[in-house]
Amino acid sequence: MPLTSLLVLLWLYSDNPGDSRLMTDYTRGVLWGIIPTVLFFAVALVCFRRQWPLPLVLSVSFAAWLAGAAVHQWLLK
Repeated sequence: MPLTSLLVLLWLYSDNPGDSRLMTDYTRGVLWGIIPTVLFFAVALVCFRRQWPLPLVLSVSFAAWLAGAAVHQWLLK
């Protein structure tokens, strides 16, 4: 994620030099977007410790991420 974010920031800067608001908005969005991602990995960790099969782990983790992302979007409005 840090490498991708770095590339996006460089791309935004090259397309819109001097537009610090755009880069600030992107950085804030990435920071808030980490919360559903952490939820995904936390659920996956718990599922792996219970030795669930990979397809089930991914399904449950993705469902948790999707719910977290929906709450995230609702809170931002």
